Amino acid sequence: MDCLFCKIVSGDVPADVVAETERTVAFRDIAPQAPTHVLVVPREHHADAASCIAADPGLMVEVMAAAVVVARSERLDGGYRLLANTGSDAGQTVHHLHVHVLGGRALGALG
Repeated sequence: MDCLFCKIVSGDVPADVVAETERTVAFRDIAPQAPTHVLVVPREHHADAASCIAADPGLMVEVMAAAVVVARSERLDGGYRLLANTGSDAGQTVHHLHVHVLGGRALGALG
């Protein structure tokens, strides 16, 4: 499989890893959209949130829990956004489930 995030998880592509669990890896986005922009991915490949929920709902819970831990460790006390794009129409460019943890400034409303 030629998946960028699978290569990051395996260590074949370097990343600024900020947290890891048995089933997740969190690393800084290389093109941050906010002062803090971390991606949380499952170690196991799932194309998006929908396929992860269908295959292993508990894993989606673990990804979201890891995202909250990252937000706390990054001291995003003023608030943060958790975002998972599903599909190209939503802006997903890497088709490996990932949750964006965004914060560090007022983000404003979506849309």
